[in-house]
Formats: sequence, C-alpha cells, structure tokens
Amino acid sequence: MDKINVKMIRMILVSLFIMGLFITNAQRYNRPKPKKSYAKGAIFAHWGYNRSYYSRSDINFRGAGYDFTIGGCEAQDRPEPFSLDNYFNIKKFTAPQFKLRIGYVFKNNWAVSLGYDHLKYVLKDNIPYTLSGQINPGVDNTTNWSGYYTNESITTEEESFHYENTDGLNYIRAELTRIDQWYREKNSAWFAFSSLLGVGAGPILSVNNFTFAGQKTRRTASLSGLGASTHIDLRLELFKHFYIQPGASAGYMLQNNVRTRPSDYNAVASHRFAFLEYHIVAGWLFYLRPVNTCDACPHW
Repeated sequence: MDKINVKMIRMILVSLFIMGLFITNAQRYNRPKPKKSYAKGAIFAHWGYNRSYYSRSDINFRGAGYDFTIGGCEAQDRPEPFSLDNYFNIKKFTAPQFKLRIGYVFKNNWAVSLGYDHLKYVLKDNIPYTLSGQINPGVDNTTNWSGYYTNESITTEEESFHYENTDGLNYIRAELTRIDQWYREKNSAWFAFSSLLGVGAGPILSVNNFTFAGQKTRRTASLSGLGASTHIDLRLELFKHFYIQPGASAGYMLQNNVRTRPSDYNAVASHRFAFLEYHIVAGWLFYLRPVNTCDACPHW
C-alpha cells in the first residue's frame, strides 16, 4: 500500500469520525427533551380539599370595656357535607375547605410555589374553659360576665359567646419544595410517582364571626397574623400531564390581630396554636422545555 492510499484512508476515517460526531450531536439537539415533572421548566397547578386539626390555645379578647383571656380553648374545622351541589356547583366552589397552588421547578428537583389554603377554625362550645381578665360592669348583660377573673371555670354556649373563622382561616403561603421521582414507567411513561417535601410561610387572612355581649357580627376580615409550616406529599402522575396528590402539612400560626367587630378596629382577638392538615388534590403539569436548538420553542 503506497503512501497516497494510506493518506486517503486516514482522511476518510477522520472524515467519517467527524461526520459521526456531527450526526450524533445533531440528533441529540433535535430530539424532543423528555417531560419530567422534577426537571427545570416544569409548571404545576392543583386544586383539592383538606381537613384540619388544632392544638389547644389561650385566646385573648380586647375591646371597649373588656380585656380577658379564655384558657384551654379547643377548636375544630367544619367541612361541608359531601354532595354534588356543595362540591361541584360553580357558585359554591369556594365554600368547602379547599387548597389551591401553582408552582415552578426552577432547578432540577427544586420548586417554588404560591398557594392558598382555605381552612376553618371553630371554637368548641359546652366545654369547661377558664376565664381570666377584666370585663367592665354593664358590658355583657347576656352571660353576666362582669369584674375581674383569675382562672375561673366557665362553659361557653354558642348563643351567648362564640368565636369562629368559618368564612376563612386563610393561610396564604410561599413554599420551597424538594421533588424526587422514585418510579417512572419506561416504555409508555403513563405512570410515575414522586415525593415532595418542603417548607412554607406566609400571612393569614381571617374572616371572623363573633358573638359576645349580646352582639353577633359576621365576616369581619383582617390580615390577622403569620404562619409557618412543613409539608410532605406523594404525587401519582398520569400520562405526564395529570396527577393526584395526597399529603399532609403541619405548622404553627401566630394570630395577633384578628378583628372581631367590623366597626371597631380596637376589638381584636389574639392567640397562637399548632395545626395539622390532611389534603388530597388533583393537578396538571406543563413543561417549558426547548424541543430543538432554537431554545425558544416551548413544548407544552
């Protein structure tokens, strides 16, 4: 084999090698990138329902002629009875205890989101509590609470004294979440499941109903405090775009300015308590991922 043939073979081999690299690289850039719910560019949104549980707390009430605390208060949520009208009537869509959230995966396995948890908080009645503080004479002629009290045993009745946030103990929070996918159907990718673990914090919007001193007021709204929480969820993903997600949240709420009378800014309640929430939501996944080298063609 002469020198010319050797050079030609070398040139052909080099050319084939370069062409192979070019073809491989071109295929890699032109192949649509896989849709992964934990990868950067994924967007998720969901809606669902919750149940909530609360620790005991001491609630302080202040207003014209009174400043007292009811100790050892117990509270519960108030879910709407299940019916097609309660849960699927568009006019009543926000009546049940619901959960709404939208988020964005800004980095592989990490997402930020903003959401709204519509919780309900109802003081239990006909339970022994303690009363401490001052109520001026003549302020309350219904329960006849008057004077100074120090841990005096009382039992509240709904018609004479009641406190609730059933139009909303609304926890509006931002969350940072870690997403890990543990299984994905390889062939059709119709099913996958992931875990979500995160922390969140944000303000509380209260809509209060209050009965005291012969006066019942409803739907007194206020930014009443702050909450902080953590959550853990299991996401069951279907056909890359839909998911069902059961989970739980736990946290702490500090409410230092719950307005109780719409015409009196000085009439407020304050307390702090822990909470536990169980929820199940249904959601949608979208993907802002380039499908070719233009880097500007999102694949929804």
